[in-house]
Amino acid sequence: MIRRLALAALMPALLPLAAPAGAQAVSALKNHNSDGPVDVEADRIEVQDRSDRALFSGNVRVKQGNLNLAAQRLTVAYANASGGNPQIQRLDASGGVVVQSPSETATGNIAIYDLNRRLITMLGNVVLTRGANQVKGGRLVMDLNSGRATVDGSAVAGGGTGVSSGRGGRVTGRFTVAPRSN
Repeated sequence: MIRRLALAALMPALLPLAAPAGAQAVSALKNHNSDGPVDVEADRIEVQDRSDRALFSGNVRVKQGNLNLAAQRLTVAYANASGGNPQIQRLDASGGVVVQSPSETATGNIAIYDLNRRLITMLGNVVLTRGANQVKGGRLVMDLNSGRATVDGSAVAGGGTGVSSGRGGRVTGRFTVAPRSN
C-alpha cells in the first residue's frame, strides 16, 4: 500500500507531525504562469518536426517564469497551432532532474511537466526540500492549479528499477521545529 506523508508539515509552516495521512502541502507554485514563454538551452538539440518534438541533451536548462528545471535530457512535445507557432504540450526530463521555485527544490530521476493539465510529476528517488525541511519518496506530483504537492512512497505499485524510494515504498521526512518559549 502506498503511504502518503502529511506534507502540510512542510509548507508554509510546520504543523503538528501527527497531521492526518493524505494531507498535502500548498506550494508556492500555485500562482505559476504555465502560459509564459519557455526558455531552453542545452549542449545539443535535435528537432523531429514530423513527430512534433524536439530533443535536448547535455546540461539542459529550462526556465518558465520563476520555475527552473535542469536535467541531462529533455524531450519537448508540441502541437503546431494556427499561424505556425508551435504550442508546447509536455516536457519530459531525465538524468539528475532538478525543479526549482523560489521557495522549493525537488530532485528526482525523471520529471514530466504537462503544461495543459498544469501538473509536474517526478519519479524515482524524489527529494522535496523547503528550507531545512525535507521529504523523500518515489513519486512527487505538483498541481499548479491548486498549489498542492503530494509525495508517495513508490512511483509504481511494487516499485521498479530506478523509480522506487528504496525504503520499502515509504515516505520519509525531516522537519525542523521552532524553539518553544516557556
